[in-house]
Amino acid sequence: MARHYLDHASTTPTRPEARAAMAAWDQSGITADPGRVHSEGRMVRAALEEAREQVAGLFAVRPRQVIFTSGGTEAINAAVWGALRADRGPVVCSPVEHSAVRDASARGAPVVPITVDQFGRIEVGAVDEALDRCRSLHGRNPSLAHCQWANHEVGTVQPVAEVIEHCRRLGVTTHVDAAAAAGRLPLDLGQLGADLVSVSAHKLGGPAGIGALIIRRGLRLEPFVVGGEQERARRAGLENVAGAIGFGAAASVLAAPGALGAEATISRSQCDRLLQSACAVTGVRAFGDPVHRLPHIVCVGVEGVEAEPVLLGLDQSGVAVHSGSSCSSETLEPSPVLEAMGVDAERSLRLSVGWSTTDADIGAFEAAFGGVVDKLRALGG
Repeated sequence: MARHYLDHASTTPTRPEARAAMAAWDQSGITADPGRVHSEGRMVRAALEEAREQVAGLFAVRPRQVIFTSGGTEAINAAVWGALRADRGPVVCSPVEHSAVRDASARGAPVVPITVDQFGRIEVGAVDEALDRCRSLHGRNPSLAHCQWANHEVGTVQPVAEVIEHCRRLGVTTHVDAAAAAGRLPLDLGQLGADLVSVSAHKLGGPAGIGALIIRRGLRLEPFVVGGEQERARRAGLENVAGAIGFGAAASVLAAPGALGAEATISRSQCDRLLQSACAVTGVRAFGDPVHRLPHIVCVGVEGVEAEPVLLGLDQSGVAVHSGSSCSSETLEPSPVLEAMGVDAERSLRLSVGWSTTDADIGAFEAAFGGVVDKLRALGG
């Protein structure tokens, strides 16, 4: 049976350009610590810095602002750790943030929630209310405010520029989790002005095991990982040079003129087909903002049937999808994102496309979905 992968929001296949760049580096046989001054070390350093420039180019920042990490999760933890080490105070954070953001914040400080609307969207007014509660409960502004660029589960794009600008006027340090949006939307982080932004390579077609924390120019941040002077003393440990090269190659593909927009147009068209076919089934409705959403994510609720049996039924038909967010499903708990939106948190299905998605993948879902839901409803869910 042919397999059809529609779970690109969890991880997307490594782009051929990234695989080729990593293979060429491996075949070069060069092995050295990029912190050494001998010829081999300088060659590795040059490759690492070229990758850093490529990643910086995709996000419109200076290379010195890009700190390579082991992935988005480490970047988030580093952002929270560094911000709270500099100023040990409360954090404001919405319940629709990724679990890495919520858990890292809760471990280090009292968290004051930011409410969201029925689309999972953060409004500037809700941020103001959270700041007021923070001052009322703790007698001060927060040490850190989080605002994801876009939601990883329902695809809603946040008014991130407005939120960041509002927090900047109040002197509140900001962190943006951009992992879901990076490589899907144009992200001009230099213009945005956020203090800290976390991204992950495997979400946009780079390899797993590499990500970046992007730090605002002039911001001093204590390192989360200590024990060395790597990454300009902001992240200790021998750098993952091959991973950085793959990340840089994927970023370079997306930074080419028109490339990101062309992929987004295709993804949006594919998701429109998925949404139309899903909602043609009785009792299925879409979650998230219908207009201001990521181009590659569709989230639907299926009335009368829990999500896991639908997922398994589609899997038996050769279609890989996801229910809920990638981390919440591992504990089989209801999605905190959907709970915050006030919808049924146990009956969601997330479909997501990527650079390698084909018409056959979309067609396989269209052919299978209605029959799987009808069969489960006949069996009583």
